[in-house]
Amino acid sequence: MNGGAPGPVGARPAATRMSLLRTGRRLERIDRAVEVLHRKREALIGELFRIARPATESRRRIQTAADAAYAALLETLALHGSAGAAPLGRPPRRLEVSVDSHRVWGLEVARLTDHPPTGRTLEARATPPGAAGPAAVATADRFEALVDLLLDAAPRELLLRHLGGELARTSRQLGALEHRLAPRLRHQARSIRRSLEEREREEHQRLRHLASRRSHPA
Repeated sequence: MNGGAPGPVGARPAATRMSLLRTGRRLERIDRAVEVLHRKREALIGELFRIARPATESRRRIQTAADAAYAALLETLALHGSAGAAPLGRPPRRLEVSVDSHRVWGLEVARLTDHPPTGRTLEARATPPGAAGPAAVATADRFEALVDLLLDAAPRELLLRHLGGELARTSRQLGALEHRLAPRLRHQARSIRRSLEEREREEHQRLRHLASRRSHPA
């Protein structure tokens, strides 16, 4: 056998001291990587817990606002009908927001830096006087409030999604290193060590046999 570089982890490496040394070095690198991934996973879990409570509360407010907005819409439709309510939504509105990106635990995440207030007066909505009753006005108010909540929650929800995906990826990497690669390398190291020890015992016995023959020639 030669002292070349060991093959893939699944292949049987050459039983040489060089192979044992290289396997040991790979194990050291894996152990360091496992330690780093453990710290990263704990940090990601901590960050997720930190933003989970505000996100849960935000979802609750959104659900409450959505229920109120759609209840008001149903009342408007009952009073005006779909044909009468449709003009109240005109003219269409363009809502522009400013977005930039920042990094959280190495992840690039979008962030809303500025957006105009969504709540408007009747004049700002260009609603003619007397064209809409209280139900229609309440519907518009409630949907504009809902949009505000959605804009506020969007970056947080995006961050949660990114952190959750990164946590899953880190856990998969950690599992592969801890439960697949590291055990295989340790098994290889033990196999190489046993082969070397057996070879040394055989060599020692051969030398003893040669020494015995030289001390007792035929």
